[in-house]
Amino acid sequence: MDGSSKEALMEEAPPRYTASPRLPCIPHQLKCLLVVVVVVVVLVVVIVAFLLLGLHITETHAETVLRMTIHGLDGEGTPQHLSMSKKERTGTFAVRDGLNATAVVVYDYSKLLVGYRSWRHRACYITRVDKDNMPGLDAVTETFQRRQAEVKGAGDNAVPLADRSILGTTVNILCSTVPVYWA
Repeated sequence: MDGSSKEALMEEAPPRYTASPRLPCIPHQLKCLLVVVVVVVVLVVVIVAFLLLGLHITETHAETVLRMTIHGLDGEGTPQHLSMSKKERTGTFAVRDGLNATAVVVYDYSKLLVGYRSWRHRACYITRVDKDNMPGLDAVTETFQRRQAEVKGAGDNAVPLADRSILGTTVNILCSTVPVYWA
């Protein structure tokens, strides 16, 4: 390198640097507090988002399970659809009742009653159940259908239930327009 280039560089003034603009004077403690508040808010938002997502997934799964079709133990037979109400503690099944007819079976776990209503017949049947020994859907359906045939054969000799206050809300609504008999 020759000396003239060094002299040219030394004659030029170095660039002037200016101080960067500063935020208004905020005390260090307040800055730390603001950072902590922002971090806490972000964490709360993330946690709430995950909880809502989990709730949605759980609700969707529960609806899927409750709407599933239940087949017999061997995978054969007529499908029965189940819907449940946690609030009223009931389980409602739609079952086949002969050809082209359905019936509804309601398990009322709070009143320990099972109700049955066939849409072909103008009557409802109820029975008490043991809390520790709940009968299966097939056994209940068979019992109610046998009782239904007996009442139909006996004519008007069967006496309907007079006091409907023992029935739960779901069974009461199901049987609101027809007489109720003990099975």
